[in-house]
Amino acid sequence: MTPTDAPLLSPAERELIRREFGRRFGQDPALADGIFLRLWRTGPRAGQPKVPKAMEGLIARGLVAVSAEPPTILGTRAHFTPAGLEALRRLLADRRAMDPERYGHLRRELGLDPPDEDRAA
Repeated sequence: MTPTDAPLLSPAERELIRREFGRRFGQDPALADGIFLRLWRTGPRAGQPKVPKAMEGLIARGLVAVSAEPPTILGTRAHFTPAGLEALRRLLADRRAMDPERYGHLRRELGLDPPDEDRAA
C-alpha cells in the first residue's frame, strides 16, 4: 500500500490519536504500548472493552485491532495494524496535522525522522 492509497483519518480519529499519544507527565507514549481501553464493569457488556466512538471507525476499517490477550483488571489495549501504521505515517507526514515538535517521538518511531541522539544519552 502506498501512502496515497492509505485510508484518511476523520477529524475525530485524528483528535483521538493526538490525545492518546501526546506527552503525559513528561513521558512520550510509544505506539508499541497501544491505546488503553477500560472495561465495562457491569451490564450486558461486562468484561468487554469500552471502545470510544472515534475508535469504532478505525476498528471497522482494520486500522486498529483490540488486543487478543486477556484483559487485566484495569483494561486492555488496542494496537495499530500495518494498514493503520501506514495511515498514521501519512498523517504524521503532514506537519500541519500533527505538530512535528510535539509528536516527534511518533515520527521517529515510524522512521519519518532520524533517531534523536540527544535523547539516547
